[in-house]
Amino acid sequence: MAASPSLEPPVLHLELPDPQQDDLSSLEFHARLEQAWELCDRFDLQTEIWRGRILGAVRDREKRGGEGRGAGFLQWLREREISKTRAYGLIQLSESADSLVGEGLLAETSVNNFSKRAFLETSQADPEVQQMISEAANEGQQITRKQVRRLTDEFTAATSPLLPDEIRERTQQNLLPPKLVAPLVRELARLPEAQQEDLRRVLREEPELERVKDVTLTARWLSKAAEAGLAVRALQHESIDLEKAMQEAQRLDVLGLVADLVGQAQQLEQAVLKLHTSWRRLGGLHERLWLESGSSTPYLRSLLQGLESLSGTNLRVSLGELAGGKSLRIQLVEEAADHLEPPPMPLAV
Repeated sequence: MAASPSLEPPVLHLELPDPQQDDLSSLEFHARLEQAWELCDRFDLQTEIWRGRILGAVRDREKRGGEGRGAGFLQWLREREISKTRAYGLIQLSESADSLVGEGLLAETSVNNFSKRAFLETSQADPEVQQMISEAANEGQQITRKQVRRLTDEFTAATSPLLPDEIRERTQQNLLPPKLVAPLVRELARLPEAQQEDLRRVLREEPELERVKDVTLTARWLSKAAEAGLAVRALQHESIDLEKAMQEAQRLDVLGLVADLVGQAQQLEQAVLKLHTSWRRLGGLHERLWLESGSSTPYLRSLLQGLESLSGTNLRVSLGELAGGKSLRIQLVEEAADHLEPPPMPLAV
């Protein structure tokens, strides 16, 4: 990892307001606490950049080759109780800092003007946004996450090729708020080109605020239904055309219901898979413990008998007092893998 200039840490000097001071208004009290919190954020940012550089150095040393390559890096993480996800996140943060500083956009000392979240969002923003934010930081402005998001939204809404010209122009003329147009861009980006064009046609015909909101919601429902539909095994049949089904739902103005329906189906299938895993594990433990126990352990046997309502093929679960004391009965039947239809799961309340 290439050496990079060190960054001076901010002075960690907190002046906290006195909670017992009666003549201090609540507004002023919380404003001072917010300032102190932002100072901690900036110090935390510096610390995490340095930790990212340390981790990058350890990782790069392990890349030099040899048998067991990378084991030393993982061992280093285990000793410090750092997950791989966090480690690579810190490395990415330090590389972002080196990029912004190394390319001359940001002065070294200006890093102190960012909160941690603001810096992370700046590192992921478009180059033009990075330039504007860096200039403000270099001038001594304190950069918050809200500022970065506002500039990102303004740039996205004014320049995105996913939007029709009419929407971009009205945004540039301040007739449409960027904070509402930017989510539209993000939702359109998740759709296939054909659906994007259909929605752009609607926006060209009526480039008004309410239509922007409606199209954003429609795009969100379309992408939500499509993503969930790909994951739902019950829908993976040649006879089901999810795209045409959504077109019909859109025509009937029930697209939101379809999105919720498919999303709920996905959650149910995931819950069933978790249920099956837990059921198999419970059955195995129940059987092992039954074999290990005997007539000399009546209380242990009583416990196992009480759990038979959950470990057998017929599960009975109480729905509680709120359901009027009713119970749910689920029958689990495992079938061979060559069955095309999902295994039956009769429910009785």
